[in-house]
This record gives sequence, C-alpha cells and structure tokens, in this order.
Amino acid sequence: MLKSLSSLTRLPIPPISTSCRICSSKMSTTKPSPTCPKFISVEGDDIYSRSKPDGVRFSLVSYNILAQVYVKSSIFPHSPSPCLKWKARSQAILTVLKNLGTDFLCLQELDEYDSFYKKNIESYGYSSIYIQRSGQKRDGCGIFYKPDCADLLLEERIEYNDLVDSIQDESILCDDKHSDTQANGDENSEPKNGSSSKSTLEDRGDPNDPRVRLKRDCVGIMAAFRLKDTLHHVIVANTHIYWDPEWADVKLAQAKYLLSRVAQFKELVSEKYECMPSVILAGDFNSIPGDKVYEYLVSGNSSSASLAECLDELPIPLCSVYGSTRGEPPFTNCTPDFTNTLDYIFFVPDDQIKPLSFLELPEANSPNVLGGLPNYYHPSDHLPIGAEFEITRE
Repeated sequence: MLKSLSSLTRLPIPPISTSCRICSSKMSTTKPSPTCPKFISVEGDDIYSRSKPDGVRFSLVSYNILAQVYVKSSIFPHSPSPCLKWKARSQAILTVLKNLGTDFLCLQELDEYDSFYKKNIESYGYSSIYIQRSGQKRDGCGIFYKPDCADLLLEERIEYNDLVDSIQDESILCDDKHSDTQANGDENSEPKNGSSSKSTLEDRGDPNDPRVRLKRDCVGIMAAFRLKDTLHHVIVANTHIYWDPEWADVKLAQAKYLLSRVAQFKELVSEKYECMPSVILAGDFNSIPGDKVYEYLVSGNSSSASLAECLDELPIPLCSVYGSTRGEPPFTNCTPDFTNTLDYIFFVPDDQIKPLSFLELPEANSPNVLGGLPNYYHPSDHLPIGAEFEITRE
C-alpha cells in the first residue's frame, strides 16, 4: 500500500457502469462479488508450446492483499464501509485466490497469517512459508505453493534492516536523498490522505541518520523448488519494498540488497543441487515504471548521473513479464490520490524459461475500479498480477 503525495501520477476514474465479470463470493448476496481475472495468452505462445510438447508449465500470482491493520476509513474514505470490514474483505480475498488457483502465490501485506490465512489457503491444496516484518509490524510476505506442482528444497529470509550493519559502506545510500522526481513530482507537496495517516503509524526517527533511515522493517522471502516430474529447479522470491516516495535512496538500497541476496541464493542452490535454477522475483516494489528502482532492476541503466554513480553492476539480469510482453499495465494500485503501477513479476531470461500468459488487468475506464479501491470488486487497493511460464525439460 503506497501512501502518496497529491502530485503523484494519477489516472481518471471512470463513470458508473453496471457491467462487470464477477465470480462467486461469501460476501453479502446483495452486493457485487469479487472480479475473477483470467490469464491472457502471449501472442504466438500457443504455437510455441505445441512445438515443445515436453515443456513443463506452472503459474504464479503476486498480490498485495492490504493488511487489515492499514484498513481505516480515514485512509480509504472513498471505499464503501462494508468493503473495509475484516470478515467481508478476508472472505473476498480468499475467493479471489481460490478462483485464481495458481501453482504459486506471492502475497504481500499478509497479516493474520497464523490465525486465518495459513489454514484457509492451505485448505485449497497449498503449503506455505512466511516472514513477518521486523519490529512491531504485524504483516509480512508469504509464498504459497502447491506440493503437487513443486517440492520445497530450501528457503531464506531477507531482512532489509540488515543494511544497517553495512552502513560503513558509503555506497549503501546515495548522497542524493531527494525523492525520485519522475515518480514523485514536486517534492515540496504536502502529504495527502493516507500518506499522513501512515506516517502517524510509523515512528521514523531522525531521517538524517543513515542507520535510522535504513531501518524500515521491510522484508522478503525466497525459496528453491524442484518442479514435479522434471529435474528443473526454480527460485521464487517475494518482497515488499519501502513505501515512501520521498525516500527513494532507501528503496534503491533495498533493491540492490535484494538482488545481491537472490544472486547469492542462486549460486548456493546451483552448487548444492548441481543445477541451473530459473529465477522469478515478484512483489510490491512501491516504484513506478521508469523510476530509479525500476530502472535498476530491469537494466541498471539510467539517464540520471546521480543514479549512475550509485549503481553497481547488476548481480543478475532481470526482465519484467508484463514489460516484455504487453507492456507494463497502466496501474496495479488504484485510489483517488494515486493510480499507477507498483507491482511486478520479474524473471531471469534464459533459453529454458518463457512466459506463456499474463493475468489480465482492468483499463482506466473499467467500471469495477470506479472511485478507487478497495471496493466490492477488488478487496485490496492493489490488483493481483500473474504469469504462466513454460520451462523446457532438462
């Protein structure tokens, strides 16, 4: 959940329309039910897959489900009150996840894991691993996987607070602590709505102290899997990068640390299991296409001189599923104050892995995003994104 500035990029909210494709839900029968997105084939991939009959397919969804601790009417005054209630929202989220039915689920802002989501989602045929955020935070990141699709071999947790221990390395934070102007617009703009509300929930300390600045309690988790009926290994990583657009240097430091950890994990898995694992990295990166974090992740190149001075050689090459097929979607997060893309699925391109399809996303004029999210059609302020991959058998 990005708490934004009023000057951030926003898309128009469409007029009222009653047409919408929906699926069954446990929410009130008098209200609309959650939207069920479908996977759209990448052009030409049906022909490609038929020419590779021995390919192994698996699907993955990434979804910031919006932790209930952040669900307040003061933050989401545009949302119908019933949509913000825990019972209705949690059941709607389960409905969406069950109907998606993908082999892997990468969830962010996952709270009530032990008390609710673990047992309910695992009842759909999943197993799971989870990391809770550091400090007193109640949410975290989880990876749910279907054991009939993949065997869990190894997992590692990522604590971005570990960056504090490396503060003597001057490259950890860039000298330029200003916001990413492309993502954030006028840095002098006053925080609006959720931005000020979230600041109230977070004691950020002295922003001029690098040790304080880096201690944001953000986390990630990654795991190595062996796909069933094949010798191929896949690494799936899930993360949630810090939210504040004014702290672009912190977000970039977290992105750099993430990729270094994933690269190290890949090397460990390669040596331990004598394999060449595919790598998929998903999550809420709280960064829009073209900003510093996004450019670092996809290329490590930028027209910004200050950024170029901060960037090391990319530990692993990454390609965005949406960016490399249909183009990044117009938005994955939608509120009246902010509408843009923050969520991504990246993969390391090689000769063995290829995206076959991606999860459909609404356009700016779609009726089911009327007035912003959450609403009856979408139980989170974010939209789920997803992809189906095919891997050639080894």
